[in-house]
Amino acid sequence: MTLHIRAARPGEAALVLSFVKELAEFESLSAEVDATEEMIAAALFGPSPAAFCLIAEWAGEPAGFAIYFNSFSSFRGRRGVYLEDIFVRPSHRGRGIGKAFLEHIARLCVANGWARFEWAVLDWNEHAIEFYRSCGATLLDEWKICRVTGDALLGLAGRSGQSED
Repeated sequence: MTLHIRAARPGEAALVLSFVKELAEFESLSAEVDATEEMIAAALFGPSPAAFCLIAEWAGEPAGFAIYFNSFSSFRGRRGVYLEDIFVRPSHRGRGIGKAFLEHIARLCVANGWARFEWAVLDWNEHAIEFYRSCGATLLDEWKICRVTGDALLGLAGRSGQSED
């Protein structure tokens, strides 16, 4: 069998969204998904893409996806990559697809002179944590992710009457 990793193509928003939903189900976060095919298509294939998506194919069959975007490190003075999502369908796990995704994105970082490659992992996902460590990742326990969404985002936006010039 063969593995091929390629960029997602216009017209594949439904496939990408199906992977997003499978990942959300795996993480017990299905209720959090409100993305639509149209939103995915605009984000990945619009005139100014917000993110980039890779598709893994095993023997020609879609087996997984990875979505990433450029970040910026003020300390390093250059871009990096943040891996938003990585998912391999259960029927295709154990074939090196996850590692191939990480290697592919690492090569993009090196080729472009980007400073770092980062992502988050859920603390209960011990299998993924061990896998990431085996790939050379360091878990930054002293850092916590902060997130503002929904009503909290609306409230925060409404609190400031000052311009952002």
